[in-house]
Amino acid sequence: MSGRISAIAGTKEPSGKITLFVGAASGGVWKSDDGGTRYRPVFDEQPVQSIGAIALDPKNAKNVWVGTGESWTRNSVSIGNGVYKSTDGGETWAHVGLDKSERAAKIVVSPKNSDTVYAAVPGPLWSDSTDRGLYKTSDGGKTWTQILKGPNLSTGCTAIAIDPTDPNIMFAALWDFRRKGWEYRSGGESPTAPSASGLFRSTDGGTTWTEITTDGNKGFPKKPYGRIAVAIAPSNAKRVYAVVESPESALFVSDDGGMTWDKRDKSNWMVWRPFYFANLIVDPKNPDRVFKTDGALILSEDAGRSFAVVGGFQGTHGDVHDLWIDPTNPQTIFSGDDGGMWYSYNGGSKWWKGQNLPVSQFYHVSVDDNDPYRVYGGLQDNSSWVGESQYPGGITNSQWENMYNGDGFWMFPDPADPDYLYAEYQGGNVGRVNRYTHEARNIQPRPNYKEKLRFNWNTPIALSPNEKGTIYIGAQFLFRSRDHGQTWDRISPDLTTNDPEKQKQEQSGGVTIDNSSAEMHTTIYSISESPKDKSLIWVGTDDGNLQLTRDGGKTWTNVVGNIPNLPKNSWVSWVQASNFDAATAYAVFDRHTFGDMAPYVFKTTDYGKTWTPLVTSEESKGVRGYAHVIKEDLVKPNLLFLGTEFGLYVSIDGGRNWAQFKGNHFPAVAVRDLAIQPRENDLILATHGRGIWIVDDITPLRALTPDLLTQEATFVSARPVQQRIEGSGGWANGDAAFVGDNPPDAAVITYYQRSRHLFGKLKLEV
Repeated sequence: MSGRISAIAGTKEPSGKITLFVGAASGGVWKSDDGGTRYRPVFDEQPVQSIGAIALDPKNAKNVWVGTGESWTRNSVSIGNGVYKSTDGGETWAHVGLDKSERAAKIVVSPKNSDTVYAAVPGPLWSDSTDRGLYKTSDGGKTWTQILKGPNLSTGCTAIAIDPTDPNIMFAALWDFRRKGWEYRSGGESPTAPSASGLFRSTDGGTTWTEITTDGNKGFPKKPYGRIAVAIAPSNAKRVYAVVESPESALFVSDDGGMTWDKRDKSNWMVWRPFYFANLIVDPKNPDRVFKTDGALILSEDAGRSFAVVGGFQGTHGDVHDLWIDPTNPQTIFSGDDGGMWYSYNGGSKWWKGQNLPVSQFYHVSVDDNDPYRVYGGLQDNSSWVGESQYPGGITNSQWENMYNGDGFWMFPDPADPDYLYAEYQGGNVGRVNRYTHEARNIQPRPNYKEKLRFNWNTPIALSPNEKGTIYIGAQFLFRSRDHGQTWDRISPDLTTNDPEKQKQEQSGGVTIDNSSAEMHTTIYSISESPKDKSLIWVGTDDGNLQLTRDGGKTWTNVVGNIPNLPKNSWVSWVQASNFDAATAYAVFDRHTFGDMAPYVFKTTDYGKTWTPLVTSEESKGVRGYAHVIKEDLVKPNLLFLGTEFGLYVSIDGGRNWAQFKGNHFPAVAVRDLAIQPRENDLILATHGRGIWIVDDITPLRALTPDLLTQEATFVSARPVQQRIEGSGGWANGDAAFVGDNPPDAAVITYYQRSRHLFGKLKLEV
């Protein structure tokens, strides 16, 4: 249970020691000083955790460069805020610019000059920007110069390769791309600049550039282009490889430094999802041996004439994004994919999985009432799992059990039958699963004759808090089942805008059609039945409607027009009926697919007739990042929890003020979902990049009243302590295993202090 790895950099000392830096797509930077046996996070104090590129200085490996913001531009990627530099091997970091770049594809340090660094910046995914292109610093990051840019505001730089013998010679790839909530375009023609993507060559360190073209460079393909990957063989700088997304997508090879080209492999490996698999890594000693990252790791040993899946890689996860090869022993390979890190010490014949990188990308979380309670959740490209909230000796991977396949999303235990649970993978494929036999039955509603149902990539399913056995699922219609999904009733008309211009997914992709259902739009995205009234149901859609029924689905009212100053078509990422009052609900809106990264959170106390803004772009109240989820406490109505792309925020006064949660060094990672375990009073966080986190006992937060906050210092009540004798569940796992923390088994004394205590001893009398 790991997550997507977007970048790897490594170095090998003369003693044989291998140091690795691993960048997670949304989980920060991790360092290993022992060749991948153990990892520790080294980027947690930074304000973003999405990593796009890592580079080590060839002359001094203590100099580490990190470009933030993933460049594998799927629909769920996070964002970055520029380039960071460490001069002490990752112990401390300095932000060194390009703060509006949003994402980085590649960083290269000159092999001759440590102060000369190049950064390939694709730029924003969802909006126009001038902050795209290839950037160069000649003073170690103090200043940057844009040395290559595209002809429009949607073209950025995604690849750079430098001649290891003459760093003035380099190749760079420009890519014209754009994602919207309902479509994706890689390359092709845009209104302002047809075929802006391209491959360029410089011989003067980036001062001037010449485009590689069909007319000027024999053998190179015709436009239009999409994403291009390029690599120079370290042992033969005249050998250049390029994978070009085009109507004739293939691998092209040059043996004269890019002047002429030969078309080599044109199999499906060169065609499939270029936006997600655009990386070439050449063996440091053999110019004919080249790896391509893809759905699997593929290898050519004949200079690109043919490719095959690397010998033992069928048993690994797949969806590979980066590779590091030992420069002195190319039999040692480290691979990063959507399932984490993998190691081979025999050239790829056998692989070992890195078990201790907790960078899993959860979408949703739920809990049961077992003792200890269990945690349920779905992960990006890593299916659906259930695990223990605590275990003798610590929580290891073996305490988690895989229950369903695909990209995991919602997962619940069936409250009417503890032997079963509901789990879902992308596109609304929900199943009812026997937790013991793992037998599953797909219970997704089926369309009527000649009808097409529109299920979101992250289709909402919801359990009724009032009736056991009742479950909801949303397409463009709301469906309800009262018999565990055996049969379904359609209880609404189309609740979306039903805009036909946002329903052309079969045309999505640009140069290469890519229709994985990730762009399915005009769909229901959030469902909430009121715990106080089973006939009252809220529904939010991805195209901006907020619908309410108070009669169990017979009639519906779209109340989104009552929300003040909310931009049109804002994605309803979450709607939550209050636990205390039927007239009260909370709505969270997300506009990042329009390039707006601000949070929007509102509250109604009159069934949606009027709304109070809790957080907006004009008044963020210290909240950073677009918002995903809001949870009202089960005991104290004014205690609210808000998950955003950059962390967890807490309000104890009903949303008037917010504070960021930083307990136990919690990083600025995306919080996609929240659950509260009522017996233990625990808050469970589903992070999209750092797995599951549990905030043990939120009772002290409930105790924070206005009167208490006026005191200089006071003790705060907490739950009773449960003393345990720890067993040996985490025993003999070795250093390579991940072991999660248990709740403390000693007495926890919680106190509030109005002013932070910095120096000397702190004394409180009991």
